[in-house]
Amino acid sequence: MIGRITGTLIEKNPPAVVVDVNGLGYEIDVPMSTFYNLPATNEKVSLFTHLAIREDGHFLYGFGSQDERMAFRQLLKVSGIGARTALSVLSGMSVNELAQAVALQEAGRIIKVPGIGKKTAERLLLELRDKLPKALPGLAAQAAAQPGDDRGDIINALLALGYN
Repeated sequence: MIGRITGTLIEKNPPAVVVDVNGLGYEIDVPMSTFYNLPATNEKVSLFTHLAIREDGHFLYGFGSQDERMAFRQLLKVSGIGARTALSVLSGMSVNELAQAVALQEAGRIIKVPGIGKKTAERLLLELRDKLPKALPGLAAQAAAQPGDDRGDIINALLALGYN
């Protein structure tokens, strides 16, 4: 298992990056949250990784933090959620936002992520309700303690008034 890669960032083509480690270039798919925090090309980078081996290939996914990688792994355990969808979720919302949505069971926040429909969001909330707090205890407790942000209320009010 490849758990972490440290080397020189030589290519940035969203959502993939290439990291050179002693002459060997690793192509790594990253969520956009990690992509935006990467250094410039030809600078040193370190990513936590998840290696997925399937019959059609070996795929390496990279993350800026261990919490992000753990959330990705928990998302993969949800039936119907593959690596691309898990990356999409982490690209559309931070790990803190995901933990808060799961703690408060807010499907509306997850539906906003491209590629996630109502049924998938509800299944994701149901299956992560017990798993995410165990995997990320600090974030889950913090998310449950924080009141929901007002963006959802504001958006719902504007939609009720007929605004898009």
